[in-house]
Amino acid sequence: MPDPSITKNALAQSMKNLMAQKPFAKICIGDICEACGMNRKSFYYHFRDKYELVNWIFYTDFVSRICLDRMKNEWGLLDDLCRYFYSEKEFYQNALQVEGQNSFREYFCEVLQPVVLYLVGDLFSDSSGKAYYVTFFCEGYLAVILRWLREGPNIHPDEFLKDFHSIMMTLAKKAVREADQKKDAE
Repeated sequence: MPDPSITKNALAQSMKNLMAQKPFAKICIGDICEACGMNRKSFYYHFRDKYELVNWIFYTDFVSRICLDRMKNEWGLLDDLCRYFYSEKEFYQNALQVEGQNSFREYFCEVLQPVVLYLVGDLFSDSSGKAYYVTFFCEGYLAVILRWLREGPNIHPDEFLKDFHSIMMTLAKKAVREADQKKDAE
């Protein structure tokens, strides 16, 4: 019996190659299958649609390899994510353009939410607002990464992360100052 991972990986590589050449919307299942010499039946045996294939690529190449115990701090995950997106920038520039149901953008935020909750959940004592803050951070990460990949694909992850870290620390310091001033005024 053939190894399903060989078929899935062949389809994934085919999709990556195609997305380096044309937009996601212009790629059909037939294109993916033709590019790797498989039939549509093989594709549909493993994936529901091309959206699921793109999400599987991200899960297999990045999510399944996350080890939270090895993260030095909250920035470790973002650092790894940016380096991964940079190494596959053509693919993710294209994948992140797709919006709507089953899109990679939707999947990315869905996968990121429990990780963000783990990393910053203890910052918020109000449990009813926690979900809002987690969504806020996920959407924020997505927006920043999208802009970086779209508008500055030649900016190395080190430079991008340094700038992003600086902005976030400045905002955090301002928030702490304002909270202290509010306490002092009470």
